[in-house]
Amino acid sequence: MNKVPANAVQGVVLVVDDDLSTRRALRVTLSELGFTVVEAGRGEEALSLVRLTWFDAVLLDVDMPGMGGVETCRAIRRAIARLPILMLTVMDSEDDKVLALDAGADDYITKPFQLRELTARVRSAVRRRNVQDTNRDAPIRYGRLELDPVKYRVLKRGRSIHLTPKEFEMLHYLMTHAGEPIPHARLLKAVWGPEYGHELEYLRTFIRQLRSKIEDDPKNPHYLLTDAYVGYRFNELPEEV
Repeated sequence: MNKVPANAVQGVVLVVDDDLSTRRALRVTLSELGFTVVEAGRGEEALSLVRLTWFDAVLLDVDMPGMGGVETCRAIRRAIARLPILMLTVMDSEDDKVLALDAGADDYITKPFQLRELTARVRSAVRRRNVQDTNRDAPIRYGRLELDPVKYRVLKRGRSIHLTPKEFEMLHYLMTHAGEPIPHARLLKAVWGPEYGHELEYLRTFIRQLRSKIEDDPKNPHYLLTDAYVGYRFNELPEEV
């Protein structure tokens, strides 16, 4: 696999979209922010590129001729398991979002998108990949919240919070994947096992319990956010409260 260019300050991003104007706009914006941008107009071309070159993230359009975005996402995920993939889609339905996430996407961005939001998501994806390379047993900290997987404890503003084993496991999973939208079924299976996946009210009950313990105002959560129609997302950029 080719080495990362020396001038790639922020990282190397592969932009995959059959629309030339979209690729051009993304290239200009990301380049100004210090990213090196490589372009592909089709899924087949993108798959060949990820097998030969190091990328820190992929921006992948859903609706493309030939190998579609979802199929391309699955193929890239099989080839490079930990490569962050962000799907670009004009579709905003629950089924479309879940389909993209189930295919292996780390996040999705709905067109037309704000460039500020898109660049923040790209930076977040690159940052998460870098964090994954650190000690997995190290404490995880966001805002005033800290989870220590070795000591099996959660602290908020330095004070211990008592969690049940399942609450701890669920919080650990969400914090480990901070910034990612986690579908209901994926969270259920990760915490309770592969036989789960449809017990949404069961999951909501645990989420309410967890929010009551870690949030200052559970009705206006600061850390544990609802990702509309999809699932939950742990806020990786909480303001200091």
